[in-house]
Amino acid sequence: MQPGELKLVLAEDHALLRAGLIQLLEGNGFTILHAVDNAPALDHALLDPEADAAVLDVRLPPTQTDEGLRAAIAVREARPGFPVMVLSQYVEQLYARELLASGVGSVGYLLKDRVSDVAEFVDGVRRVAAGGTVLDPEVVATVMSRRRDEPLDRLTAREREVLGLMAEGRSNAAVAAHLHVTEKAVAKHINSIFVKLDLPLDDDDHRRVRAVLAWLRV
Repeated sequence: MQPGELKLVLAEDHALLRAGLIQLLEGNGFTILHAVDNAPALDHALLDPEADAAVLDVRLPPTQTDEGLRAAIAVREARPGFPVMVLSQYVEQLYARELLASGVGSVGYLLKDRVSDVAEFVDGVRRVAAGGTVLDPEVVATVMSRRRDEPLDRLTAREREVLGLMAEGRSNAAVAAHLHVTEKAVAKHINSIFVKLDLPLDDDDHRRVRAVLAWLRV
């Protein structure tokens, strides 16, 4: 599916940010099927079978707590693998954990400040819609600092670093550039990660997602 064919549900209660997101996404080839500002309207919008993915604020009226998250979890239970990009003001590890509990990819979790980087945000939405996982670096750092269990203890420090960058949605080339190593070295680390996490032979893109999900499962 080409990016221009993607029909999105957008949920954001701040009028200016919602208008900005609409302009940004439509300007990059997406179609905004529904743009809503509260939880009941979001629940209704997500029932639309034409919706391909959703970009949701975690906190929405009426209570401004976790309405967006609950809607995301509910739609992914009804439509397994439905792509959701969640936006939050702060790092909430619990939100990431609950959203990924199903073990299915097509999930993004970005801080709202990251939306200011248009290219990064748009690329993140596309990666999530294509089945990947895209996590804010601050979310990655928070989760990484709290993981202390098997089988992740099998990974070397470098492999954990590579896995963290994979969780951000980076390609092998982007990981190599960040670490100042060759793509061949990155591929070797990733293959080692697959083995140590007991991931069976499968499509590499699928195994990347499964590796990230295994790392996030706390």
